[in-house]
Amino acid sequence: MRRLKPRKSPTPESVEGSSSSSTTNRQPKARPRTGRAEETLELLTNHFTVSVHPKNTDAYFYQYDVSLTYENGDLVNAKDIGRKVMDKALETHRTKLEGVHLAYDGDKSLFTSKSFPEPKFELKVGLEDASSNRGSTAGNVGDGSDRKGSGRPDRSKTIIVNINFAKKISMDSIVKAARGDPSEDSQNAVRVLDIILRQNAAKKGRLIVGQSFFDTSDERNRDKSAVDVYQGFNSSFRATQGGLFLNMDVSHTLIIRPGSVISFLLCNQNIEDGNIKAIDWNKAKRMLKNLRVQISDANEERKIRGLSERSCKDQTFEIKQRNEGPDGGEFRSVKEISVYNYFSEHRKKRLGISIDLPCIDVGKSKHPVYIPVELCSLVNFQRYTKALSTEQRSSLVEKSRLNPKVRKEALEKAIQSNAYNKIPMLSDSGISITTQFTKVGARILPAPTLTLGDGQDLSPRNGMWNLNNKKLAEPTTVGRWLVASFSSDYDMEGLIKLLINCAKKKGISMKYPAARFTENPVYKHKPAPERVDKLLSDIKSSELHRPNFILCILPQKKNCDIYGPWKRGCLSDYGVPTQCIVPTRVDDHYLTNVLLKINAKLEGLNSLLSMENCSFLGSVSSKPTLILGMDVSHGPPGQADMPSIAAVVNSRRWPSICRYRASVRTQSPRSEMIDSLFERQPDSTDSGIIRGALMDFYTTSGSMKPEQIIIFRDGVGESQFNQVLEKELTQIIEACKLYDKKWKPKFMVIVAQKRHHTRFFKEEYKSFKNVPPGTIVDKIICHPRNEDFYLCAHDGKIGTSRPTHYHVLQDDIGFEADDLQKLVHSLCYAYQRSTRVVSLGNGSGWGYLGSKKCGLNLVGGVAVAPICYAHLAAAQVAQMIKPEDYSSGPSSSQAAASSSSQAAAAAAAPIPKLPPFHEAVADTMFFC
Repeated sequence: MRRLKPRKSPTPESVEGSSSSSTTNRQPKARPRTGRAEETLELLTNHFTVSVHPKNTDAYFYQYDVSLTYENGDLVNAKDIGRKVMDKALETHRTKLEGVHLAYDGDKSLFTSKSFPEPKFELKVGLEDASSNRGSTAGNVGDGSDRKGSGRPDRSKTIIVNINFAKKISMDSIVKAARGDPSEDSQNAVRVLDIILRQNAAKKGRLIVGQSFFDTSDERNRDKSAVDVYQGFNSSFRATQGGLFLNMDVSHTLIIRPGSVISFLLCNQNIEDGNIKAIDWNKAKRMLKNLRVQISDANEERKIRGLSERSCKDQTFEIKQRNEGPDGGEFRSVKEISVYNYFSEHRKKRLGISIDLPCIDVGKSKHPVYIPVELCSLVNFQRYTKALSTEQRSSLVEKSRLNPKVRKEALEKAIQSNAYNKIPMLSDSGISITTQFTKVGARILPAPTLTLGDGQDLSPRNGMWNLNNKKLAEPTTVGRWLVASFSSDYDMEGLIKLLINCAKKKGISMKYPAARFTENPVYKHKPAPERVDKLLSDIKSSELHRPNFILCILPQKKNCDIYGPWKRGCLSDYGVPTQCIVPTRVDDHYLTNVLLKINAKLEGLNSLLSMENCSFLGSVSSKPTLILGMDVSHGPPGQADMPSIAAVVNSRRWPSICRYRASVRTQSPRSEMIDSLFERQPDSTDSGIIRGALMDFYTTSGSMKPEQIIIFRDGVGESQFNQVLEKELTQIIEACKLYDKKWKPKFMVIVAQKRHHTRFFKEEYKSFKNVPPGTIVDKIICHPRNEDFYLCAHDGKIGTSRPTHYHVLQDDIGFEADDLQKLVHSLCYAYQRSTRVVSLGNGSGWGYLGSKKCGLNLVGGVAVAPICYAHLAAAQVAQMIKPEDYSSGPSSSQAAASSSSQAAAAAAAPIPKLPPFHEAVADTMFFC
């Protein structure tokens, strides 16, 4: 193990609290001004003012480095037991630490409001079960009576807490942080406040998940499922135009139901009759990995590494035992024994159901430790971090859909009950947090006018528009098309007639399908890829010419495993656009939505932004402008080796800003920055994504190169803004230079954030309604220096609307604030898949993977159409990847690795390339 290296400690008097922060060549754009147009209204927001008493601005926080070691010098993993050790230290050494209020981050840093008398000192703490709580279990000890030489640490450990003074942080830094000071001290000051609130929650027994706290004693969070949805609160401090605020919001997480492992697996796999033989142990292995269990009749808690390959009665290991020799002396021997016999004979356990079941492995890769499954119980308050099932996702969405009134009341109760102003470290420092919601001025942007068929203009209302008795702007012709059905009992004839009739009303010329293909029921229980290959083989072997479209009817269930292989077969191998449907309820509204997607995929347009009524588009419509949407989709939890999918969509056929083409690439797992925008080859050519986008724009826009490039980036946090400018924008600029050395387009970079916790409420008390569509806020709670704004473009019918937070990182074009905000708002209406401004995290659209990407962040915000398309393209292609393309599953040795080491190993492995799209569909809006 690593040993602690002593170092010389500074003293509080010798260290000042300031340090310079590193700078980059490009910085986010400073705010020129705020918008002024349109009607205004006053709203409330979940930001609570933080203030420092003037007499305390000259005071300091004191930061100390903390390390925990055993008496032999070996380091203790503070992340596992740090808080427990520190609480014990405060209890044991109360006299020495008396009068000093402190906040501990649970790892390596300690903050106080007064300095300790000594800059460097140590505290000795005796802690029960301070190690990994190993006891006598099958696979690591003998008969349980010979403890000497077993390699097992004692139950009670003496831990030395080493505390060294690091630096002072001025209270004035909090004031500077409120003004947007980017210095390290200002960031540290805000970090101290976050840690104080985290410690306050920990003392109250809350479960801490990042910056969210959950009340584990609230029985309302319990239901009868294997996984419970817990409601809690997220809090973070934010520097804004109006000063420093505490942003507090309702948060949700999933918690594993504690208790018997067997009961959990039966419930998790929906085995209602309690038939243990029906448990799928391959699924169980994936589900149980890294969960912690309590061993029956032993005060020990262990992490599950995997399952034994054989049953409890057949799985054996070697055991050392004492034997009496013929001369009366003792000698040791080794014998092989089954896990079942070991626990029956040596541990005196009566085992029942475990005998024919796999054992729980709580050891290490080279030293497995087997426990009969019936002796293991899942411990309390473990987060569920695996991919969500349909039922779990539905439960989470249902419980997180709090209307504005319920959400606001929950926040009011939380801010009162937390009593932040009574926290000693805050009150001693003169820091106070108000309990009142902040009032902000908002403006309502009018919806842009849309143009439909025959030049008819339409004005959306409440974020929606109606296509009844109206034709599409540019309806397509569906000539030779087929129907392929994986549902043998569905009435295809009735569906076809209704679809053709509805298409005619929308102006789409749609003939009767050339053929219909239905899956042979014999293949119904075959693997999905095999079913898809067989049906596509039947289509290709027919005497029909290649169709220009295939309508695919999937089995009537959600998250069908046929979807991905079918899309791959059609788009990559066959080269035919396809639309998948699950027609459980067919009416005019449903058929219209299906036809919108078909029309967009076959190069039609459903609606256009009326350019003559959009004077604010200005240079976008007068100068060739390329619009890019960029997003990265990551694999679901538990699949660290699955490559991330980077998607970039580009506008085409300028001056249109409603048509897009997608480019999709794989990259290292969990890598957020896109690394394939510019790829210089040995022959000095460029094979990157941007090169293709530039060439497509040139060929579809009258041989013109764009004078302006507007980049919308999704999915990055504020800490990654500089990386977007330094890494991604630099690649784009390099691609442009290689394309034409003399060509110098102007750039605008805008980041859209949906994963944040700002909400707006109408000021009237107990209002159930959300803020109206088009609500925009760019004052008080926005960044004190950089240009950003919140836009809520949609009409939230369920839950509380989440505005999208737009950050302008670079603007060479020179937009006025009003014009930029109207452009962004209008692009929310350029979405071709529906007749309303849609919310991204709701799982809208078949095969939509937004919920997998966002994890528990299922109720998302609205984004501009280019970002929605990039998100759809990445998500759709992610389903097309075959698992064998990137991994055959973890080996037994890999199963013991931590998630972080798995991710590191996956990142170092070769990244499989995606199958190329067929040239017949590569430039279409296949993602719609």
